[in-house]
Amino acid sequence: MSPRFLLLRSAISVPTRWFSSGGVGTRGRAPDMRDGNHLFHVSNVRNRLRDIVGASTNWSDHQQAIAERVSLSSMLAKTQKELPARRMKDSHLEVHLPLGSEPLLREKYLTFHNSVRFGRILEDLDSLAVLISYSHTYNTALKRSPLSIVTALVDKIDMRQHVIYPDCDIKFTGHVTWVGKTSIEAKMHMSQYRGEVYAPVLDATFVMVARDPENKRAAFVNPLIPEGPEEEQLLQEGEANKSRRVQLSTASLLKVAPEDEERKIVHSLFLNTLDTKTVSFRGRLLPPNSVWMEDAKLKGLEICHPQERNIFNRIFGGFLMRKAYELGWANASAYGGCRPSLVAVDDILFQRPVEIGSLLLLSSQVCYTQGNYIQIRVHSEVFDPLTQQHNTTNVFHFTFISDREVPNVMPKTYGESMLYLDGKRHFNQTVAL
Repeated sequence: MSPRFLLLRSAISVPTRWFSSGGVGTRGRAPDMRDGNHLFHVSNVRNRLRDIVGASTNWSDHQQAIAERVSLSSMLAKTQKELPARRMKDSHLEVHLPLGSEPLLREKYLTFHNSVRFGRILEDLDSLAVLISYSHTYNTALKRSPLSIVTALVDKIDMRQHVIYPDCDIKFTGHVTWVGKTSIEAKMHMSQYRGEVYAPVLDATFVMVARDPENKRAAFVNPLIPEGPEEEQLLQEGEANKSRRVQLSTASLLKVAPEDEERKIVHSLFLNTLDTKTVSFRGRLLPPNSVWMEDAKLKGLEICHPQERNIFNRIFGGFLMRKAYELGWANASAYGGCRPSLVAVDDILFQRPVEIGSLLLLSSQVCYTQGNYIQIRVHSEVFDPLTQQHNTTNVFHFTFISDREVPNVMPKTYGESMLYLDGKRHFNQTVAL
């Protein structure tokens, strides 16, 4: 039995099942694993999370489960020094999505284009990041974890290839690469079995935060000890990622004015849309092969039912990402008149949880274009019909590529110009032309 699976079973007692897929040479199916290796099936991830937290599968029992978790507060560490240090391999997980050998499972992931629904992949990545974090913090002496670990940020998802085949097995691997006092960075990789090898599909970096059992205040997590130069480098990259996020937050266009070069871009866009015949700042004309930004929107509404809840009885973050991605993809498709491919997901910020029963409003906006690329920003908010209040919950950034050159998106107002610059910043971070 391989060390990673011994670790998985001993550290968090994960239920395993045999994964037999027909042997080497069968198209899209991974090699037969009847040599004694146990593999972790994707369908067990959320079940194991429920076991760790003590969450019920029945919505009717959720109030009792919440009351039981309150009693776990006494198990929280008072300082980080009280917690034993962990290694990166302590949190290493390998999860399989056998699309090539389980037709019924494949139906859940299939699009009408006979490709894989990337929104479902986002759900799996989110669940895996949470389980990786619990693997890092899990105390075998406790029956349940007192921590509430939730997604704070999807730092980045880079696509290594645009095509995900619906009839080929998928493998996810990942582990903790950096920790703060109350936060955890988890890196994950997805590959797909094709041509008798696993080929890389994407790399993802998630930032998780630990909270108390009631999810009201921060809680300490185990420190991380690197082993060897490769792990030292991963830890340093985690520190650099943290510094970059702080710097980007400080330079946000919601807080400070655009840089000099950015102001020149905005003024140039403005001059290009002026009607020279009117000699007026109010006369605006749309340049050729362009679309006003206000005409490049697509909106949606979701009623948040208990079926989409997470183990803490709030709306599952992966569900929010799936809905935002699908709306963003639809907007990019309508804008470019094509079937776009995802290039990157960048800087998904989870500002507040979404409660069961909320009215979730999603607004997708094409905010920047360049050549064949379409930068999409999706803003989500909850609306309370009783108080008439709107509260932002998430902001999503997606970069798509078309098979043809797309029209230029043109801002008309100052606010739209800031969206344009923000979209350009995210595009420059994810795409190196």
